Amino acid sequence: MSRMDIQFAKDYKENEGWRNSFFKLAHSVFGLELKSWYEKGYWGHRYIPFSYALGNQIIANVSVNVLDTIIEGKKKSAIQIGTVMTHPDHRNNGLSAKLMNRVLQEYEEQCDFIYLFANKTVLDYYPKFGFIRTTDYQFSMEWFPTGQNPVSMKQLDGTNSEDLNFIYQFAAERVPVSQVFGTVQAEDLFMFHCMNIFPEHIYYLPEKDMIAIFEKQGQQLKIYDLISKKAFNIEEIISKLAGENTTEISFYFTPDLEDSKLRKQAYTTKDQLFVRTKDSFSLPAVFQHPITSQA
Repeated sequence: MSRMDIQFAKDYKENEGWRNSFFKLAHSVFGLELKSWYEKGYWGHRYIPFSYALGNQIIANVSVNVLDTIIEGKKKSAIQIGTVMTHPDHRNNGLSAKLMNRVLQEYEEQCDFIYLFANKTVLDYYPKFGFIRTTDYQFSMEWFPTGQNPVSMKQLDGTNSEDLNFIYQFAAERVPVSQVFGTVQAEDLFMFHCMNIFPEHIYYLPEKDMIAIFEKQGQQLKIYDLISKKAFNIEEIISKLAGENTTEISFYFTPDLEDSKLRKQAYTTKDQLFVRTKDSFSLPAVFQHPITSQA
């Protein structure tokens, strides 16, 4: 087949051939397991692949995640780009760049900012499209055990359909985990994380009517997300989750706590945050993007 046979494909969730080829490519390039996420109904209208197809095969892709953010208490519309990939047989042909330009052309006037997380092999690639490397921070705090303050909790199973539906309904009505930098309307991404990253760390707290995603490692309590339908006091929740020997809390979002209580350091993961904004728009000086809505 020649390059003339390559066609643009977008938002093809209902096309079984392209959809399955997309899943196969995502698995071979990133090890992503998207098929069960789709089959359970969590691929919603806010996840939009922009791809090139050769016959029935998806050979390159840039996915759009349409979501809203809460930044310093105000709602801002955003596009998070993810699943940027090209089949090995079709690399170095400029397909990714063409798809990225299509996405930017379609969405840059429709949202306040566009962002993505890139691994260290492509850090020089995204500035070509106007993205600026931005520091993502991690927050932690010292914790002094205050005696036992237990709360009843039920562990939920991120592989169980009934539990997942309960989690999904909860997430659809959640308040942002942070007023500094939170996300809303991001259930598609959130459910992927529940199924694939944190399936064994999800708990329902009936007394607080909230879901906590966390784990304890020695004296450290890692809080990945707190999902509630109403505002909550984060220190009160920590006291419910912390153990007798907990001395440090690590957050995977920006906690709404006074600065003086928090330690912060640049978050040096394998993924680096890149942001493309309009001139009039600025992000908080120090924040962490919620891990459970990272594409």
